[in-house]
This record gives sequence, C-alpha cells and structure tokens, in this order.
Amino acid sequence: MSKKIAILTSGGDSQGMNAAVVAAVKSSWAKGHKPYLVYEGYKGLIENKIVEAKPELINGMISRGGTFLGSARLPEFAELKVRQKAVKVLEKIGIDSLIVIGGDGSYMGAAKLAEMGINTVGLPGTIDNDIASTDWTIGFDTSLGVVVDSIDKIRDTSESHRRAMVIEVMGRYCGDLAIYGALSTGAEILSVPESKLSEEQIIKKVNELKDSKRSLMIVVTEHMYDVNKLAKKIQEKTGVESRAHVLGYTQRGGIPTPKDRILASLLAEEAVNRIEKNEKGICLGMIGEEIKSFDILEAVKMKNPDRTDLIKRVRKLI
Repeated sequence: MSKKIAILTSGGDSQGMNAAVVAAVKSSWAKGHKPYLVYEGYKGLIENKIVEAKPELINGMISRGGTFLGSARLPEFAELKVRQKAVKVLEKIGIDSLIVIGGDGSYMGAAKLAEMGINTVGLPGTIDNDIASTDWTIGFDTSLGVVVDSIDKIRDTSESHRRAMVIEVMGRYCGDLAIYGALSTGAEILSVPESKLSEEQIIKKVNELKDSKRSLMIVVTEHMYDVNKLAKKIQEKTGVESRAHVLGYTQRGGIPTPKDRILASLLAEEAVNRIEKNEKGICLGMIGEEIKSFDILEAVKMKNPDRTDLIKRVRKLI
C-alpha cells in the first residue's frame, strides 16, 4: 500500500541532513510512496509548512551543508495541545508516517507523536556525536574535519608567535569533537566533560611544556571554562603569551564529507523500509557496519560509551 511520508529536520543543523532528506525522498519514490517535505522543523508541522516533494526541490542538495528544509526549536511541542495540532495537520493531508532527522530533543518529539499514532522514525543528525544508539551521528565527521583544519591553522600562526592557544569546540556534554580533534592534531592538552582538568592542572602542564614547545594547543569542550579568562590566567602564571579561540558555528557549516553523505543516505533508505513494515517510535543508528533499530525513548535514555580509556590513550599520544 502506498504511503504518504513526511520528512523534517529539527534542532541544531548538521552537515549531511540534506543527504538524508534526498535519500528519504528518492527511496520513497522508488518504493511507490509519496514523500512530503516539512519546512522549519516541528514548527512547520503545526503551521502546515508542508509540500509534496518534487525533483526540483531536492536537486543538488546532497552536497550542501546545513538543512535546506530549515530548522526551528519549539519547546512548546512538549505540550499535548501543540502536538494535537500537528497531528491534525498531518491527518488532513493523509500523512501517517514521519522521518525526523535531529538530536535527542527531536527524538523526544518523535516519540510523543508515535504515542499519538504517527508512524515515526528518528535519524541521528547532530555534530555533537552524543546519541548513544549510533557509533557516529550525521554531521560529526564533517564537523570533526572543520575542527582539525582550524586547529592546524591556529597551530601555524601560534608557532610563529610562540603562543599557547585555548581552543573551544562544540559538543555540549560529549567530548568527542575535542577528543578526536586533539588526537588528529597532536594538541598538547585536552579537557572534556568526561575528564575535566582544573585550571591549575592546565597551567601546570603548560609550565612543563613551555620550554620544549613553540606552540601549545589546549583543546576544551564548550561550557567548561571562560576561555578568555583561562587564557589570561595561563599567561599570568606561566609567562607564555596565550590567546583563546572559540570555533563556534563554523563547526556546523561546510560541505558534508563522503562519510556523512553515505551514513545519512543509508539510514534514510532504511527508515523508509521500516515505515513500510509499520514500525513506529523507533530510531536508527549505525553500529559497526550494520544499521540497528532502537525504541526511540530507550535510545534517549542510553548513556554514551565510556570514554575514560580512550581519553587516557589520547592523552598519552598527544
């Protein structure tokens, strides 16, 4: 039986979201279903910003960063009356299936819609890599490339001026961008939520290294320090000229890597397969080389893998 399948992106954007949308649309067409595009995330559901997918709407989008559908945070979606409005909009069009591409907050919205009878499937779209039901999230690989490229460039200028640089990367409560970024660039000091260093520990390490290094890269996850104050303190306590650099939203931009495009495409195609089987309230992830399905509420509760051993290994290598 032909289905009407809506696709939306929600929460913070990530590179590869567009590839997932394109694959979901093409897979739907190939299987005889009718795909719809929802603009502006969950907000677009309640405002009926929904159009039937056409080739001209997705042409060339696989290689673009961000999300051409747009995204908007909508805390009000937690309210039943708001979700009821969204369900009515979908029912009026005849849509009973929804693919949601986003992070854990987006997953919660999808789970609530599943409880109301909408056939929902979640796909992990976030640069933070903080969804435990998949090894890598859509956008993480591209964002990591931005982090590595940025640190390499900061290293170049820091070598010229003999500086220590405190570099803040995104990740919220997950240190993966910082961990893998530090490992890939040979950063001297790493501090992440899973293993936070005190300011005194960082300063001690700088003092230990300052005579043998022209530049020192100190990579930290966001929201852990006031990086400008930390850089000033490092300079005062060590005598090493120090600066802070917040990578910020550059980490969300850029052309998605082949890895992110492939991951997004394979997960999106499988989402359509699961919808055909009338599975709902699930999310998909790539574990090793295999696509796995999880109850979406259980996935939100899952803890990220313990990075203690990895962090120890990385600190030995840098």
